[in-house]
Amino acid sequence: MNTSSIHVRVRAAAVLAACAACVSGCYELQAAIGQADLMLKRQPISRVVANPATPAALRAQLQEVRAIRDFATRELGLPDNGSYRSYADVGRPYVVWNVFAAPEFSVQPKEWCYPIVGCVAYRGYFKERRAQALAARLREQGFDVAIGGVAAYSTLGHFDDPVLNTMMEWSDTELAAIIFHELTHQLLYVADDASFNEALATVVEDEGVRRWLLSQGREGDLAAFLEEQRRYRRVTDLAIETRTKLAALYASGLDPATMRVKKRETFAAARAEYLDLKKEWGERAPFSHWFDREINNADLVSIATYESCVPGFERELAAVGGDLKQFFARVRELARLPQSERDARVCVS
Repeated sequence: MNTSSIHVRVRAAAVLAACAACVSGCYELQAAIGQADLMLKRQPISRVVANPATPAALRAQLQEVRAIRDFATRELGLPDNGSYRSYADVGRPYVVWNVFAAPEFSVQPKEWCYPIVGCVAYRGYFKERRAQALAARLREQGFDVAIGGVAAYSTLGHFDDPVLNTMMEWSDTELAAIIFHELTHQLLYVADDASFNEALATVVEDEGVRRWLLSQGREGDLAAFLEEQRRYRRVTDLAIETRTKLAALYASGLDPATMRVKKRETFAAARAEYLDLKKEWGERAPFSHWFDREINNADLVSIATYESCVPGFERELAAVGGDLKQFFARVRELARLPQSERDARVCVS
């Protein structure tokens, strides 16, 4: 998995939300233009691979993508459609930039609501300057703010999504992870429940990568992937623990000045614990980019959203002996329940 940015996981709803909102006239026109531009830049992978002008490294990556894409449908039961069977070079390092915000004394995110996808805890822009402009306005209003570049996303099957140049420096393991994750969103997506959607996609991603590597006899690469996942989860656990401490602090009724001091102390303690982990792990420590700067409530939003329900879905998969067909059937049943019942089933330890 690519763990260079937690925000790589924050993609499907943000872009579709932008497009949906443009239709209703409530959002920047740039979102619709950006999506249209992306679609126009698509080329079938077969054509790019056959082109003698295609660099050898890109050709090799795209051949891996084709194999991964076929595996996703054949072995994992993920949608068989045109997504990730084309390639687009967007000419920039990220396809979109997402903005997260939370009040100064709250771990609950600011949400934006749109047709189709419902309410989400981020807003996505195809142009970084627009994301920065929104972030500046939110900071002026007193919000904690975070911006994350997004290398890949899905429009939930509404378009045939391409693989992008922003993904092409990844390993085949990372490519497999993102393709399995995004195709899971196309298989099942519950409006207004990002925690459910992202945890489900994460569990399918992890299981898919495990099967992908074992199918090629790559036990060494699987061991490395599992170790990376262990480190990733350790840091996300630290973030969730920090979020829990802050929630208690913000509910304490202390005066704002005292609360600000204790807020800084809480984040400082989290950073110190992370630096201890980094000493143990060395250069391959996930989230280094976070702890090289000052983190805030908005940074914690993404981790809480995308990791908190993962153990519950892992239990659901284990309950059917790892049979993905049965697992997807169980998940569809969960999706029909009221959110409170879904949360009790998979989002409560």
